Amino acid sequence: MSDAEESLKEQEREEYDQDEEDEEEEVEECEKKAHEEESKPRPKTTYVPNIAPPKLPDGEKVDFDDLHRKRVEKDFNDLQGLIELHFSNRQKEEEELVALRNRIERRRSDRAEQQRERAEQERERQARLTEERVRREEEAAKLRAEEEAKKKKMFTNKSFGGYLQKVDQKKGKKLTAREEKKKSDGT
Repeated sequence: MSDAEESLKEQEREEYDQDEEDEEEEVEECEKKAHEEESKPRPKTTYVPNIAPPKLPDGEKVDFDDLHRKRVEKDFNDLQGLIELHFSNRQKEEEELVALRNRIERRRSDRAEQQRERAEQERERQARLTEERVRREEEAAKLRAEEEAKKKKMFTNKSFGGYLQKVDQKKGKKLTAREEKKKSDGT
């Protein structure tokens, strides 16, 4: 390889490494943003009515009943806003809980189906293995029986074999002229 080719390959490696680092930095930034958004408290959107602060008259009389009534109204409105916020949050949480329960139930049924299928496959596999083992044992027993039969036959042939073989040999051979003459003279 020439120096130019090596330098090109080196540049490509550096660009590839730089791209990988950039991608890792982007992933880290996204994770940071997501974490920051989760950790920040949500701004509470409470309903605050535009109530003007009570104006005190410039005289000797101060209407404390009016001040008390306005304070009670403000507190009541704040409380109403908090109650609405609480129930809307609770309704969202309830919907999430129902969705979670449905997802859990669906997952359980899927898992039960998978386990049932696996158990069925395992039973079939065990049946095949048992059938194969029985077949092999039968074949082995058959081979042993055949070998035993051969051994018995060989043994029985050996014990009477000497005499029978000689008789067979004599019967099967063509007699020579001398043997024929001997045989005819002897009878």
